[in-house]
Amino acid sequence: MDYEIFEGLLSRQPAFSRSERVADLLKKEVAAMLFREIKDPRVQGIVTVISVKVTRDLRHAEFFVTVLGGHLEEKAALKGLHKASGFIRRSLGKRLRMRRIPELHFKLDETVKAQERIEGLLKKIHDET
Repeated sequence: MDYEIFEGLLSRQPAFSRSERVADLLKKEVAAMLFREIKDPRVQGIVTVISVKVTRDLRHAEFFVTVLGGHLEEKAALKGLHKASGFIRRSLGKRLRMRRIPELHFKLDETVKAQERIEGLLKKIHDET
């Protein structure tokens, strides 16, 4: 267990919470599954896991993903992920030594789109000056 020094006193708080460690583990395992094991053409090779948030009670995990392609590909990929979530969860249960595997929820990560929009606006402003 890692210890931190807080105002000169030794604290027994770990550097990372359990939910953060589980989120990191889930991200690695699911990303590998999406790359190697999921055979659905709506998902295979076009979905990237950006981040994972796990609730403190470890019952739910939100996967934020990006999809290569346009709006139609995004909708199809989310449907494919929803359909494959049972298989993914069962596979995680076999691989990970956890009492309970969280329910998996997949959402589009909008930060990349927002970043591109901001960069486009900044470029437009720069070009006008």
